[in-house]
Amino acid sequence: MRCPPPATGPTGRALAALLAFVLASAVVLLPTARPAQAHGTLAMSIPAANATVTEALTTVELYFTEQVAANAYFTVTGPGGGRVDNGWQQGSPRPLDKPVREYLLVNGKFEPKEYSTGFPAVVTLAHLPAAGQYAVSYLSVASDGEPVRGTMSFRYSGRATAAPQGWRPPVDQPDPALVAAAEQHATSGHSGGAAPGGPTASAVPLAPSTAAAAASPSAAAPGDDEGGLGWLAWTGGAVLVVAAVGFAAWRRRPVPAARPVGRPAGRAGGRPRGQGAVARSGTGARVGRSKSAGGRQGVTRPAAAPRAVVTERVGVPVATGAAPTTTGTTATTTGTTAAVAEVASARGSRLGNTGLALLVGGLVVALLAGFGLGRLGSGTRPVDRTAAAPPVTGAAVSAGDGHQHGPGTGAHTHPGDGAAQVTGLSVNAGGYTVQPEARTQPAGVRADYRFRIVGTDGQPATRFAVVHDKQLHLVVVGRDLSGYQHLHPTMAADGTWTVPLTLARPGGYRIYADFSVTAADGSTVPLVLGVDHQVPGAHTPVPLPPAAPRSTAGPFTVTMTGTPTVGVTVPLSFRPDGVEPARLERYLGAYGHLVVVREGDLGYVHVHPEQELVDGTVRFWLTAPSTGRYRAFFDFQVDGKVHTAQYTLDL
Repeated sequence: MRCPPPATGPTGRALAALLAFVLASAVVLLPTARPAQAHGTLAMSIPAANATVTEALTTVELYFTEQVAANAYFTVTGPGGGRVDNGWQQGSPRPLDKPVREYLLVNGKFEPKEYSTGFPAVVTLAHLPAAGQYAVSYLSVASDGEPVRGTMSFRYSGRATAAPQGWRPPVDQPDPALVAAAEQHATSGHSGGAAPGGPTASAVPLAPSTAAAAASPSAAAPGDDEGGLGWLAWTGGAVLVVAAVGFAAWRRRPVPAARPVGRPAGRAGGRPRGQGAVARSGTGARVGRSKSAGGRQGVTRPAAAPRAVVTERVGVPVATGAAPTTTGTTATTTGTTAAVAEVASARGSRLGNTGLALLVGGLVVALLAGFGLGRLGSGTRPVDRTAAAPPVTGAAVSAGDGHQHGPGTGAHTHPGDGAAQVTGLSVNAGGYTVQPEARTQPAGVRADYRFRIVGTDGQPATRFAVVHDKQLHLVVVGRDLSGYQHLHPTMAADGTWTVPLTLARPGGYRIYADFSVTAADGSTVPLVLGVDHQVPGAHTPVPLPPAAPRSTAGPFTVTMTGTPTVGVTVPLSFRPDGVEPARLERYLGAYGHLVVVREGDLGYVHVHPEQELVDGTVRFWLTAPSTGRYRAFFDFQVDGKVHTAQYTLDL
């Protein structure tokens, strides 16, 4: 029985060339993760973020990769919620403890730049009124116009110190020009804790322990996944390369040579069956001899070995295999492609033209699928909700979709309107629209409120992520900021949501659907959609109560500490008076929830707390979007019952 003819000739060479083209195209077409743009960010601090200090401090030093603006704004908040800062000044530059790297957008490309010098802003502390957590917030604008904003925290365990005679806690707000400049660039993807891109895309320390992670731009900026499904595309590319290498190795197996036509098997003096087969040398080079039609003998050339690519990062050599970079992958794939192409055209193939065509076709399909998935996910940013300590450059993570998360949620991003940092102003966002069945109901009558969340395809969405124990949160507020309700509807199989709703007073209401849809890659995309609702009848607006730090909620008086500040991330803490911390219960997965609604346009901000109590209080990190008046609604649970404390914030 004869062996099948080898895949040589024009057809075989064409298929081999096509295979090489497919593998090379994978490197070009597969999307890569973009690093987060960063400039002028916080590199280190004294004391360090999350450190515990036992001796009294008089200053806090924040070291940035460039000098902060002259009108930069700093606050230090003590455990009781009051400010303890007493001005700031520029300090003398000094070497950083560890070199850091930032990625800057230059001519459409992200270029790395290392910094070894820090430029300090020295914030003076008037006193340390108590042991506990202190938060240092900052707002500035970098030389490239990008906002530098965030919060770092440290804990003080020493004795209280007295305030200077005649000193008063500062009540100043940031320079309006500074806030305007920061908000103008707030959607750049690098802004700080109060910007829509998530936490400050901080400079990345380069050290042996972190060098592998820093070997790629995507690893250098964990807070911003600009590549969407880029990781999936890279995985697909790696699978292609591995498949190609495996195919090459399989093709290198010894294959019986074809006997000349007319020479029967077992003929005396015939050539041994193994002669002419491919043999392997000790170095891995293929040494084989074949006989052409003219009787010439030839030796095949050694296969091209994949090239190793090493990237040098601040004296630490890092193999690009640790994290895929475009350069490293291109070099490796080039070598692999050469090897595969040569093997594909060698004599002694175990595959005929049909088999090779099927292989190439399968690789083409895999490539197109990976490329399509990468493109599909390029606009979707995964949400990381893992618990973590407050990030160095932003204890709060504010989002343009109206969500602001405490440091316990970890670094992540949201899409949306970054300039206003509020949402719920529209019935549609992110390709989804809320469609209520009715937009009116009688006063004082319990009625079922029904609605659907419809996607761009016109079909009701049914894939929702569970966030804080529920798939969707429905918040109702009157246009005069009264009548607050936090409800949880149920969804039918056809995507229709239903919840009983009673509105006691006539007037206009705003209903917010707060939810997260599940993207094709399994990530969650949080959205807030708002729709008007009317209750017919004579409406008498309820005057907004004056701003006060205390509110009555059932049998409890709840004290709010902290100073909301426009454009700056500051802590707000809530403590029900007379309630031991042990009696506070988790409600919807957290010790409390805070919804803030702006007077006038009813802009919505949903602020999530830290995962654990801080000094016995429920702590949130709020970035007030603008001047004006707000109504804050704090939900908490004691003895199985939910209470709501309400506050007016007058900025």
